[in-house]
Amino acid sequence: MVHREIERQRRQEMASLHASLRSLLPLHFIKGKRSLSDQMNEAVNYINHLHKSIKELSDKRDELKKQLSKNKQASSSSTCSFTFHHNNGAVGIEINSGFREERLPLSKLLELILLEEGLEVVSCLSTEVNGRLLHTIHCEVNNSDSVDLSELRRKFSNVIPSFRCSD
Repeated sequence: MVHREIERQRRQEMASLHASLRSLLPLHFIKGKRSLSDQMNEAVNYINHLHKSIKELSDKRDELKKQLSKNKQASSSSTCSFTFHHNNGAVGIEINSGFREERLPLSKLLELILLEEGLEVVSCLSTEVNGRLLHTIHCEVNNSDSVDLSELRRKFSNVIPSFRCSD
């Protein structure tokens, strides 16, 4: 009699565990499966499916990390640059100064524009794009004959030797 009771408890526990496992499986894995062995086989298939998905996502994450690392290296190694635009008494200057750590002496450049070249700064906008700083300076020319863009480029290059002119 004790053996029958132990066996009955074992079956009840197995049924409870099976119901618990079945509740964790998506319906499309157990749909139409009546036998216990079919449901257990589908549970194994689902676990294998999850392992495969985890492996694929892990590989994808690692690839994205590599790409991000390459992009950071490429952008950190790229040189800083500036461009000049002159149009009907206005001068536009765009400065791509790289990363915050590079510390562009923007005040020196503005001083150079204001004091030495006779340009009046109308606006100066600094924006961070993908970790790089982009400064856009709009100036008005006091005397259109007095602006020599090649001289201005040379002076910019002297203030920041690591910059290159992209005009």
